[in-house]
Amino acid sequence: MTQIPGIDEGRLTPWLADRLPELEPPFRFVRVGEGQSNLTFRVEDATRRAVVLRRPPLGEILASAHDMDREHRILTGLAGAGARVPRPLAACNDPDVTGAPFYVMEHVDGVILTKVKAAEELPPAARATAARSLVQTLTELQAVDLDAAGLGDFKRPESLASRQLRRWTRQWHASKTAELPVVEEVAERLADQMPEEHESVLVHGDYRLDNAVLAADGEVKAVLDWELCTVGDPLADVGLAIAYWNELGPAAGQPGALFREPVTAVAGFPAGSELAAEYARASGRDLDALQFWTAFAYWKIAIIVEGVYRRWLNDPGNGSGAGELQPAVARLAGLAHATLEAVPTG
Repeated sequence: MTQIPGIDEGRLTPWLADRLPELEPPFRFVRVGEGQSNLTFRVEDATRRAVVLRRPPLGEILASAHDMDREHRILTGLAGAGARVPRPLAACNDPDVTGAPFYVMEHVDGVILTKVKAAEELPPAARATAARSLVQTLTELQAVDLDAAGLGDFKRPESLASRQLRRWTRQWHASKTAELPVVEEVAERLADQMPEEHESVLVHGDYRLDNAVLAADGEVKAVLDWELCTVGDPLADVGLAIAYWNELGPAAGQPGALFREPVTAVAGFPAGSELAAEYARASGRDLDALQFWTAFAYWKIAIIVEGVYRRWLNDPGNGSGAGELQPAVARLAGLAHATLEAVPTG
C-alpha cells in the first residue's frame, strides 16, 4: 500500500465505514485541487461513489489557522440556509485517525477552472455566465441571515479592516522567510486609509473563480474553501475577487506572478472592472471603497503566499511547485502599494 501524505488508510477506512455506512470499502484516496493550504482529497468507494475529505496541511501550522471544526460548522449553517455550498457529512476532531482533525463533505460534480484548457472547453457564453454567476452567488451569500444559519456569534463589533489588518500582520511576522519592507509599509498605509464600514455580512475570505464548482453552462454550483470565512464589509470579498481575477488574467504570465494559469484571459471572460460593475448592479451597493479593499486583498494574498512557501519549506509534501511561489510575494505587495496610491484621500 502506497502511503499518501496526510492519509492513514488503515485508520480512516473503518472510521468512514462507521460514520458513512452508505459507502462501501475499500476506499481510494486522491489528492485534488490547486490549493496549497488545507489538503483536499477525493475519496472513492468500491462502487465509485465519491465524497471529499479536508484536513490541515502537514507539519507545523500557525495557531488559529486551519480550523476544521469551524469550517465544518460554517458549511452546516450555509447548507441549511440553502446556500451554494457542498453538504457536510461528518467531522472528526481526533488526530489519531489521520494525524489531524478533518471533515467529510459531499462531492459536487462540475468544473473548477484552475487550468486554461478547462476554461477553453467551456463555450464563450458559459465563460460570461461564470462571471455573472460568481457575482450573483456572492450577493446571495451576503444576504444569508447569520442568526438563522447559526452563525450569529461570528459577528464582531470592531471593523473588519482593523481585525484583518491585525490578524494578517501577525501572520506575516509568524511566517515570513525574509524581510520585505513594502509589506510593512502597505500595512501602515492600510491603517491610515481605512474606510467607514456601514454593513456587516458573511465574508468568504477567499472568494475567487477557482474556488467555485461550475456547471457545464457556467452557473456556480458550489463555493469551496471556507477556512477564512468571517463577517464584515461586503466589499472585502469583492476586492478579493477582483484581485484574484486580475491575477488569473494576462498578468499571471508576467515574471513574479502567482504562477496560476491565465484562466480569465481566455476570450469570453469580462475584465475585472466589468465584474465590479456587475456587482454594483446586482447588489445595489456603491463601490467607493473598492480600491481600498482591492489593495487590502493584494496585501493579504501576498501574506498567504508567503505562508504557503513557509509550509513548503517545513514540509514539501504540502504542495508541489510551492517552492516557486516566493517571488510572487514582492509583486503582490507592490500591487497593493500601487493600488493604494490610487485611493482618493480626504
